Amino acid sequence: MKFGKEFLSQMVPEWQQAYMDYDSLKKDLKKCKKHGHANALTPGGARDHHGGGLNREMTLGSAFSCLQLSTRPRRRVLDNSHDVEEGVQWTVTTTTTGPMQVETTADGQVQTKCQMEYESEFTGRLIKEFEKVIKFYEEKVEKVLEEEKQLKGELEALIKADSKHNIALRGEVENPEKCGREEREEEITPLNSGIATSTAAISPPSPVGAKSMRVPSQAHRAIVEEGESSRAGHSEDRAIESVHEMDSSTVIAAPLHTTEGLTSNNTRGNIQESNKTKLKFSRKNSKKFNELKHDYIELYRKIIDLQNYSFSNAKAFSKILKKYDKITKNDERKRFMKKVDDSFLKGSDKVVLLTKSVEDEFIKHFANDNRTKGMSILRPKRTRERHRLTFSTGFSAGCVFSLIVALVAIIRTRNILQDDGQEVYMNTMFPLYSWFGFVMLHIIMYAANIYLWRRYRINYSKIFNFKQGTELGHRQVLLVAFSIGVFALLCVLANLDMEVDPETKDYQLVTELLPLFLLIGIFGVLFLPFKLFYHSKRKFYLTCMFHCIAAPFYKVSFADSFLGDQFTSQVQALRSFEFYICYYGWGDFKHRKNTCTKSHAYNGFFFIVAVIPFVSRLLQCMRRLVDDKSKKKDHRWNGVKYFLTIVAVCFRTACSIQPSQIAWRVLAIIFSVVAAIFGTYWDFVHDWGLLKWTPENRWLRDELLIPQKEVYFIAMILNVLLRFAWIQTVLDFNLPFRHSTQTMVAVVASLEIIRRGIWNFFRLENEHLNNVRKESSTIHGGDKKRLIA
Repeated sequence: MKFGKEFLSQMVPEWQQAYMDYDSLKKDLKKCKKHGHANALTPGGARDHHGGGLNREMTLGSAFSCLQLSTRPRRRVLDNSHDVEEGVQWTVTTTTTGPMQVETTADGQVQTKCQMEYESEFTGRLIKEFEKVIKFYEEKVEKVLEEEKQLKGELEALIKADSKHNIALRGEVENPEKCGREEREEEITPLNSGIATSTAAISPPSPVGAKSMRVPSQAHRAIVEEGESSRAGHSEDRAIESVHEMDSSTVIAAPLHTTEGLTSNNTRGNIQESNKTKLKFSRKNSKKFNELKHDYIELYRKIIDLQNYSFSNAKAFSKILKKYDKITKNDERKRFMKKVDDSFLKGSDKVVLLTKSVEDEFIKHFANDNRTKGMSILRPKRTRERHRLTFSTGFSAGCVFSLIVALVAIIRTRNILQDDGQEVYMNTMFPLYSWFGFVMLHIIMYAANIYLWRRYRINYSKIFNFKQGTELGHRQVLLVAFSIGVFALLCVLANLDMEVDPETKDYQLVTELLPLFLLIGIFGVLFLPFKLFYHSKRKFYLTCMFHCIAAPFYKVSFADSFLGDQFTSQVQALRSFEFYICYYGWGDFKHRKNTCTKSHAYNGFFFIVAVIPFVSRLLQCMRRLVDDKSKKKDHRWNGVKYFLTIVAVCFRTACSIQPSQIAWRVLAIIFSVVAAIFGTYWDFVHDWGLLKWTPENRWLRDELLIPQKEVYFIAMILNVLLRFAWIQTVLDFNLPFRHSTQTMVAVVASLEIIRRGIWNFFRLENEHLNNVRKESSTIHGGDKKRLIA
């Protein structure tokens, strides 16, 4: 992999503008090369093949080992075999422009001016990029230091506020009538007794531990020297991991304080048993304690990002200067990299010490002094997609395709849909099995979104606030979708062998229960409490779903509102779920007949079920109106959008139940048009951030992650067409085939799911760019509109 792509893959998506602009500097070097920079020191344009650059591949360690500081102007005379040709000796005068040097020859003045111009341009850009990186890094370090100080203060305040509860626990433990001495030692925690664990309590003495007591800068230099001696096969991640291991093993011993009622023997016993103790909080403060735990994990993630930012930019400067030396035949990389090494980017130990401090605090208070457990929480291993996952996904997809072909072949061969009694069969079986089709299609669209989000480097994991290392890939999501499709199609094929003539009623009752068993199985897996089948993702999904149901009582996060929007596109699936309750609850499955539509209660819930998702989103807008007072106007108009949609859905439902009523039809058309126009405008302007009059991208926005601008216009056109797909349901076109009503309901519902899938990608793209703008507000001296995509 070329370094440009490697550098891009290592970037924090929200900080892309803060990284060194490697591609732009590389283009400047190509200009220098194009205008004869490489021929400056040889007469007649002959290229010098011996004086330029380094030929070996640099590892991360060697990139930082060649740092030397020398920016003083000098004058030298090149008099060797490489600089003399045809008896001519070239005198080179070196002047300095910033940290770089410009060389001019004795003749060729026109060529020298050109060289000076392009080299000066490159030097200026390099200095600006260096200053930008340093300033951004300093500001981010100060922010994480302030955040760490704030979190530490909140934790101490929580401990102090809960001191009565801890004292009560200590009193119970110290009472010999209630418990023995062993229980007393296990219940008293380092927090309650005021005892700070020593080095021997956390990690046993070892040669590694002895070395780790050095100053962190020495640990850095040790890793650098190790990187110099290592070969190209050692990766950058291994060097970073070595730094973390040495830093994390450093333990600072704290003084021991005895407490009232405890002897020195008890104190030593508590230190030895500190890894078995556990902090105890009252039920009132346990929620706050868990929130602080999550905040510490997020802080540690930011610190790791800062470390990677430092390493990546330092290596990028070394790489671009290596190219510069190769073109200009100079030796400037060592001198400039020495400046990088002495700067705040590499010369400061604040981030290393902060990493050590956060690790110690987290392990002490949130991991029960268990370092292995604490570090596994702070730095979880990223899940890797295995070959069996790819095989399983492909196999299930092949099964779905084969079952669909078999289903079509059986229907066409036996001419099932043309037999008498098939109208009743379709009215019952279609609502039962369409639920699985709608859910499967929605999951497939979500898998496609994940693939595109990763391809265009949209940090969906951070936007949804997923736990690090637990986000699912598109193959895992596709496996879920195709597994549902396989079981659903098998149930459909099992029902096809039944005699559907209502007079003979020759069928087995168990086949009518197959879709119910499958639905119960899916919900059983979803609510399964064991850590199987993507337990963390199921828990996250159920939590968001509960927040959508209880919208006014919980603070609305982006994931909650996003899931609520997904439910607004699954109205037909919710109605199919209502049909399950009616069909099996009232015993219609015993006679295979549909009497639900004749019930007033069913028709009433037909309205309620359709508007539940929109009411939930309306309540979320009202809650955000209270919480986020800075954007009251946006939340107010967003609530108006969902209110208009609720009215339109109610009129369309009334029109479908009583199609002969012209008044319902007219009102449905009017409110549906108004709601569709308002929703389309909101999609384009607010959710997608488009339709902006900008000089760079007219009718779009300045920052675009997809380089093909026509994709955005196609997406907008499709959004308009798919939003008005409801026109068919209102105008009730007569299509020239049987079962047209059920077919059109399925087609319109599927088109809405596809529209939602397209909306999802551009919605997260806009959210990601908003996060980038927030981060880029701290960048000075650079082009804020540049976005590496």
